[in-house]
Amino acid sequence: MADYLRLPDGLAPPADDGAAGHLTGMILPSVVLPASDGGTVDLSDLDGRVVLYIYPATGRPGVKLPEGWDALPGARGCTPQSCSFRDHHAELQALGVSSVYGISAQPLADQAEAADRLHLPFPLLSDEAGDLRRALDLPWFNLGGMLYLKRMALIVEDGRIAKVFYPVFPPDRNAADVVAYLAAGR
Repeated sequence: MADYLRLPDGLAPPADDGAAGHLTGMILPSVVLPASDGGTVDLSDLDGRVVLYIYPATGRPGVKLPEGWDALPGARGCTPQSCSFRDHHAELQALGVSSVYGISAQPLADQAEAADRLHLPFPLLSDEAGDLRRALDLPWFNLGGMLYLKRMALIVEDGRIAKVFYPVFPPDRNAADVVAYLAAGR
């Protein structure tokens, strides 16, 4: 069984395929996503500086990863990425981030389980219906007949995407990269 908290050696980094190049400057659409804390979040209502990190799927103890997961560049590392944002949450707040949300196409029950198990101080959002993916034309991949969002992070300023981190590698360093970018006054 996989250890979801650590990245295995030898993971291939994802290539920048240009699939997120159109996102900078976009205004977040009115898409309402269910949240792991039982509420909902309308992305068009987000005020101030917000960080959205997007990932394929968090692993769940006792459940095997899809066949070929580790061989697909960019697929592995969702749990370390979430833990990284958890561990840097106070730093992000000190840099003016009002909210952090993790987003994947996983069902809400999986998101709620992961948020609880990982002790995340922010909710995870489910785009299982694909509304956000379609509205922003987010990059995705298909593995074993399942659709997964490609990993990225967005810094949103007053509803507009100000910075896109894509591709993200290694995923466990994503939050530190966001902190460094914000600390540099960008």
